[in-house]
Amino acid sequence: MKKILLIALLLLNYAMAQMKNGETVPDLNFATVLNAPDRSVKLSQLKGKIVVLEFWATWCGACLSAMPHLEALQKHYGDQLQIIAISNESEKRITDFLKSRASGLWFAIDKNDSIARVFPHQLLPHTVVLSDNGGFIAGTHPEAVTKSVIDQLLSKKHVFLPEKKDILFSSDEALVDSIFPIKEAGKPRFIMQQSIKGLPGFSTSYQSDSIYKGKRISAVNIGLYGLYAMAYGGYSSKRTINMISSDRADAAYCLDIIVKNEKDLLPELQKELLKRFDIQARTAKQMKEVYVLKIADQTKFNLISRNKTGKRTYYARHGEIDQQAITMKNFAAYLENYGVGKLMVLDETKVNSTFDIKFSFQPENPSSLIKILSDMGLVLNKEQRMVEMLTIYQL
Repeated sequence: MKKILLIALLLLNYAMAQMKNGETVPDLNFATVLNAPDRSVKLSQLKGKIVVLEFWATWCGACLSAMPHLEALQKHYGDQLQIIAISNESEKRITDFLKSRASGLWFAIDKNDSIARVFPHQLLPHTVVLSDNGGFIAGTHPEAVTKSVIDQLLSKKHVFLPEKKDILFSSDEALVDSIFPIKEAGKPRFIMQQSIKGLPGFSTSYQSDSIYKGKRISAVNIGLYGLYAMAYGGYSSKRTINMISSDRADAAYCLDIIVKNEKDLLPELQKELLKRFDIQARTAKQMKEVYVLKIADQTKFNLISRNKTGKRTYYARHGEIDQQAITMKNFAAYLENYGVGKLMVLDETKVNSTFDIKFSFQPENPSSLIKILSDMGLVLNKEQRMVEMLTIYQL
């Protein structure tokens, strides 16, 4: 009942924030537009055209997958349609992206999210369709905008588009607190429930929390495949062999586990999963082709900032890292999960120091990461190594 009330409240907040079908959209000012005839444009200047606003990011895989479809629509309809890809990333980042990946779309910079706030959303990509007179049609998914939809809009016909309903929240921590409220700090528990539609998939292990570090894991909308990989030590997808059907592997759940002692966290999570599902896991070493992280230039390597505070931070995503007190083993894990290669990455620098590492690169341009590593005195060599793999299988 509490879960139902929570979701109802969150969806009510969403509904109150959204524009309604047919409502006139404010005269949006796209102050910085790239890949377009003019540097800036207002929505009113596009009157007479169907307008599609595509909120996206260069680090968003689903956004990049949608681009060819949108580019095909723009090419097909020409001046009858204007698709504007909108990102809050820097102008330099989008310019670099366009150098590596040419496009027929316009790209607007919304650094302060002033345009995004007109159409509240939480997940990317988010697609907003506007009529040729500036009326709001729908907030939807990019694949829902088809030639049939555009043809109907051009013919002034009513169209039905599936509504993308995101649950809005201020932070991962606030969301977890609302789903799994704490009544008594530190009290052991295990809670598991079905996925919550409209939320992203993420997990947190409270590494910066003095009470719950090593003693708590929370997961929201994570598939069974990911939960088992987490329970057996955080194996990356490149170190996991999936032998269960895709519908089972992708079935998502939310869970929260708290234990008294750090040593019990993963064993307890394993036990709880095994009690509920006919899915098992085993580990075994296999010979695999991997990238080996090594020092290529000791002088350059010595210039990497050494950590002096002892404070560990964890910010990382595709194309960007900003972490303090990171080891080379940690850095290899970042390259494995967020780099541009398809292979595992093993640390063979033989260095135990901790570093402060901050940089960004272009995932669409692999050479940009290779150059950064070279400037750090590091290199990735492709070699054969015995690696422990996790196999997830059904009984």
